[in-house]
Amino acid sequence: MRFQLLGPLSIADGQEVVVLQPSKPTNLLAALLVHPNSMVSTGYLQRAVWGEDQPVTAKAALHTCVLRLRRIFAKYGIATNVIDAVPGGYRIRADAETLDLVRFRELVQEGHAVADPESELYLLKEALALWHGPLLANVASQTLRRDEVPRLTEERLRAIERACDIELAFGRCRQLLVGLWEVVRNYPGHERFSEQLMEALYRTGRQTEALAEYRQVKNYLREELGIDPGPALQKLELAILRGEDLGPLAVEAPSGPVALTGPPAPAPAPPSGTGAQRAALPAIPGFTGRAADTAAITARLTSADRPGPALVLVCGAPGIGKTALALQVAHQVQKRFPDGQLVLPMTHPDGTALTSEEAARKLRGLWTGDEDAAGPPVGSGEQRVLLVFDDVVSSKQVRPLLPTGPGSSAVITSQRGLAGLVATHGGLVHRLGVFQDEESYQLLCDILGPERVEAEPDAARALAAVCGHFPIALRIVAARLLTRPRLGIADCVDWLAQDLPTRLSLADDPRMSVPSVFGRALGRLDPRLGEAFVRLGGASGRLRVEDSAAVLGVPREEAEELLERLVDVGLLEEGPPEPYLMHDLLRAYARRSAQHRGTTVLT
Repeated sequence: MRFQLLGPLSIADGQEVVVLQPSKPTNLLAALLVHPNSMVSTGYLQRAVWGEDQPVTAKAALHTCVLRLRRIFAKYGIATNVIDAVPGGYRIRADAETLDLVRFRELVQEGHAVADPESELYLLKEALALWHGPLLANVASQTLRRDEVPRLTEERLRAIERACDIELAFGRCRQLLVGLWEVVRNYPGHERFSEQLMEALYRTGRQTEALAEYRQVKNYLREELGIDPGPALQKLELAILRGEDLGPLAVEAPSGPVALTGPPAPAPAPPSGTGAQRAALPAIPGFTGRAADTAAITARLTSADRPGPALVLVCGAPGIGKTALALQVAHQVQKRFPDGQLVLPMTHPDGTALTSEEAARKLRGLWTGDEDAAGPPVGSGEQRVLLVFDDVVSSKQVRPLLPTGPGSSAVITSQRGLAGLVATHGGLVHRLGVFQDEESYQLLCDILGPERVEAEPDAARALAAVCGHFPIALRIVAARLLTRPRLGIADCVDWLAQDLPTRLSLADDPRMSVPSVFGRALGRLDPRLGEAFVRLGGASGRLRVEDSAAVLGVPREEAEELLERLVDVGLLEEGPPEPYLMHDLLRAYARRSAQHRGTTVLT
């Protein structure tokens, strides 16, 4: 059994988690856990439990509250003697195995003690992964919210800030952006986060957006606090306006591709007590579902019977969760690839594909730190490397990069089926569909907390259905609900249904938008194919070749070719033989696109 304080206060036993209901014993437990192994005075505990309006017999009532808490412990198999009565108050005994706050602080301290920044970064990410929702969301004590929540939140923010500094030093600016967008919006007065976001945007060629961020934080500081941005932000804005080179990064590392989890030379030993490889890929936060896919891919990559390098293709519609699955599996099998795991995005920031030559240089840069270095291809010889090629556009783009050594393997994510690659190289193909009902429900529970979802279970299932069980849509709407704790799930369902898919977006991050994700995917296609998708979206029900030919105004043979090509890029399902299907969320997007283009569609 362990206590989870860094989120809703809960008691966990393995994978089973019980979130405590708001009550006076819950207030008492929280007040003790935020000061583990320390005496907490009777007076402070009384204020934490009852606030300023304490009963006349508060001291005796506190003793009764302790007894109630011990009975709760007994119910969940926790030793009642973990709470000690000591002179002046009470103390709860906890260590890294029984309280996440203690584990968080130990990991942060271990990170500060290591000399290697990659190892420190891994420890910080492991520490930050312990936070699992709004802090003490189920604890009603105003005293704790006033005195303890800000202090604990500051510990988390310092860890995030340090982790971002290390990522910036390694040049991983593009990977940082998603997390920085969120933390800047949640803490607009924290100038260092705004500075990090501006620097990451500028270093990835997004000067306009970097300056827009400066204007936003400047307006916030002036309107809310009546002050100007600090010298560091002002200096950075001036450098961006002048187009200056920000200078070399503190630690030289390739920018753009994601991760290097072990150089060709022997890596230093992992930090004491973590059991982790140097700079290992962290698990995907809140990863849910895909159990069968994860097990099958893991088995293929770790099989001792395969004669050569394993190849796994993960394909499917835009926003279906291909990259998340690939990175989660890479995290799980990292011990089987001790020479490293390299993740290479196969498109430029504008969505255009890397050439094979560009990708090969970037891969070499990931491996050696120098894109122009000579040497054998990565993944050849006796190396045991896992290569993850993300968002591959064509077979010919990735074919020259595949590993040849028997100990190495590759995972490819692509919107396309890449049948030509599979025909020549074999491999395991996983075409992802949308979540099952229970997977969607579990994702909402993981993000929003089970107590909020289980308060409106029918509405939560209706919300998943409105989102079409698309992972990206579910994450977007869950983020909206998480930042609006008073918004009912049922009310959100009604609001979304009025304007799908336009309302499946987040105002503070234009990339977290279903229309944007679908639009980028459509923008990569041949215009004739994109137009066919939009027109077919107006047809209801199943799509048959003859009917589709009439909708598109083309011969039957041409209509069948277009349908097959739309299946290949994940925008249709099934067939041949017909009929073909278009997912409801994709259909809603197609119809909205038709309205914007002025295209005539069937209804």
